[in-house]
Amino acid sequence: MEVAKSTSQIARHKTAIKRPSYSLPIKCLLRDGVLDDSKTFFDFGCGHGLDLKLLVEFGVECDGWDPAFRPKAKKRSADVVNIGYVLNVIEDRVERSAALTDAWNLTTELLVVAAQIELAKPCKELPEYADGVLTSRGTFQKYYTQTELRAYLESELGCDAIAAAPGVFYVFKSESVKQQFIATRYQRRVAIPQRRVSEVLFEQNKDVLEPLLQSVSEFGRIPHPDELAESSEIRSRLGSLKRGFGIIQRVTDVEPWEAIARQREEDLLVYLALARFQRRPRFSELPLRIQRDVRAFLGSYRTACARADILLFRAGDVNAIDAACQKSNVGQLVDNALILHRSGLANLQPLLRIFEGCARALVGEIDDANVIKLHRFSGKISYISYPDFDRNPHPALKERVKVTLPTLAIDFFDYSDWEDPPVLFRKDELLSMDYPKRELYERLSRQEAKHHLLPEPGFGMTDSMWQDRLRECGLKIRGHRLVRAE
Repeated sequence: MEVAKSTSQIARHKTAIKRPSYSLPIKCLLRDGVLDDSKTFFDFGCGHGLDLKLLVEFGVECDGWDPAFRPKAKKRSADVVNIGYVLNVIEDRVERSAALTDAWNLTTELLVVAAQIELAKPCKELPEYADGVLTSRGTFQKYYTQTELRAYLESELGCDAIAAAPGVFYVFKSESVKQQFIATRYQRRVAIPQRRVSEVLFEQNKDVLEPLLQSVSEFGRIPHPDELAESSEIRSRLGSLKRGFGIIQRVTDVEPWEAIARQREEDLLVYLALARFQRRPRFSELPLRIQRDVRAFLGSYRTACARADILLFRAGDVNAIDAACQKSNVGQLVDNALILHRSGLANLQPLLRIFEGCARALVGEIDDANVIKLHRFSGKISYISYPDFDRNPHPALKERVKVTLPTLAIDFFDYSDWEDPPVLFRKDELLSMDYPKRELYERLSRQEAKHHLLPEPGFGMTDSMWQDRLRECGLKIRGHRLVRAE
């Protein structure tokens, strides 16, 4: 039931809060590398201005405006504009749309939009007002679902909205810049091949060949002359970049370079498959670097898109997902899922990376989630948070976000106030073989299995149940070792 209340009685300024650190949209911008001291920044609805103060200390040229706290400040154009938690406190739909349009018109490169989502909605029932609710403090709040917020932004601005986090979206002015950002999301880091022998020609030209080595490691291919500052000098001394790379191959093994090229090809297919999730760009709209990647690794754009489509459609086939999970060389396989630490995502085969990427395109990055559960038969992906994963031998479950791809539903589960939460076992099985502390965790799991302490894989146990089981056996955990209790 809607409560009769005039707009003038709604205290919007009370929604501005004082935070101890950056707000979530600013954290996303810094995390994703789209805001640094080379960019200008404007905060549309900056509240008390803490983000501005922290960004100035970070070296970013920035300014802000707020109707309550900085009403006389001038609204300025900037490379990056933030309209964070403003839309959800405006009860008038026309005014809400105008605020979004104003922020968009100030943007030259990237608009970041943040709004409250259903996860933040109080459990108690609140009186309805307009398309939202009235809080006990006399403020208005509109709580969006993730898909509703995306649809609203795309409808109002006529551009794709890219999920950065729950309730946070990026809207790019340039199609090329947007595609470069998306492609970078799915590009894995590689280890640079080590030199194995000394070679006179390499040593004589080390000052220009080392940058070439770095560049090929990054691109997976010989760079175009305009992609490497040392290109002219290399061609002057050695004749061509290809000949320069040939010298590099003589002082390193060939296999790592072939592996890097395969990895870049897979990354490109994953990007192109997930680009269709919204609207795959025309070849001419791609950044020049990606156009060159397509030609180098996949021949033609048509061939590349056809291969990417095959992978994308297979990501909707539960039998293909199940088969890929069973063949995975990373993660713990249980009855209904493959469970892995987020560090192992890069080790998944392309089909499973696309499967997970579809969910991330919906919900964005969930920074606290360090365990990912790929459901083998239901088209679901769960992002799970276990704080202190590396320090605690059996960390407690804090939060779970479940994305159901067939229905595009997103469900949030908060366990932070549970007195007796479930705890995690067999951490080592979630990790890739090169994870720094895997052997330590594996040794503890072997000890616990030897004493028949562990539940079956896929089955949980609360902290109190675990402590009871330890006491019954006269054991306790010290660090990541099982020892006799005194």
